[in-house]
Order: sequence, then C-alpha cells, then structure tokens
Amino acid sequence: MLADTRVMFLGFSYGSCMNEHESSVVRSTTAEESIRQTLARYCMFCDDGRFEEWGLLFTLGTQLHVMGTSHSGRDRVQAFIEAGQPPELRGKHVVINPLILVSEDASSAQCWSDFLFVNRKGVITTTGRYHDELILEADGVWRFAIREIVFTGEEPQLLQAPSA
Repeated sequence: MLADTRVMFLGFSYGSCMNEHESSVVRSTTAEESIRQTLARYCMFCDDGRFEEWGLLFTLGTQLHVMGTSHSGRDRVQAFIEAGQPPELRGKHVVINPLILVSEDASSAQCWSDFLFVNRKGVITTTGRYHDELILEADGVWRFAIREIVFTGEEPQLLQAPSA
C-alpha cells in the first residue's frame, strides 16, 4: 500500500508516494537524527551553563538517576545539575557511539551512548554510558523521560543495556 506522505528531513521534503516500509524507514531515520540533536544539545547547553535551555530537553515528569540517587521532575533535575556545574567546574561533555532504538510508531526511543568528560585542563576525568528513554512530545521535540548516568565500573540500576 502506498502512503501519500511528505516527510521533512534536514529541511528537504521527501517522497510523495512511498510504501509503508519506506515511510517507516524515513520516520525512523528522522527520529534518530533528532535524538542525536538532543544528545548534542544536552552536552553543549550544560557545558555553556545554559541551564534553562538544558532543562527543556527533559519531560516535565522526567527522572534522572546518577550516583545511586534519582531526581524527579524537570525543575529538580535542572536545579541538581546547575548546582553541580558552577563555571569553574565546567568542561566538555563528549557523547559517542549512540545506539538508538526507535519504537514502531516513532513516538518513543531507547538510547545508549558512551560519554567522557574533559575538564578545563584537557584531562579526561570521567567516562561511562548514558542509558536513556526518550519521548517525542506534541511540540515535535525529543525529550528525556529517563536518563541514567552509569559511570565506568558501575552497573545500571534503572535501564538495562541493549540486548544482542
């Protein structure tokens, strides 16, 4: 069956007559790229001290789990990170190798991505993996519903690693 759809991807309109599989592939690709944008904004906004914008990357009912403690709600998560990232402690968060699994209806996704943190002297001080559940909200923005920060040597407590 052909779907008469137009899909916007990186500012271009694709397809007017794609079959359902092709349409699903484009939606998934678009979702994955949008999620990569969310991952990049997370790092840049935090590193730049843009905490109000950083907070908007999370759902209102979000949960952030780090160092054995969960923080619930966008405002609490933002306050926790803002307090822990004063200007003198900021550096660069680097995210690599995201594995993104988008749901069939492209409304939610799971993501695992490795990270490292480089301090202002250029020294890598922290490594680990983010375990995420993201939701595509009504405004078209992918936001973190759950983010678990698992430092190297620790085991995840909320979200498990991807299956083989």
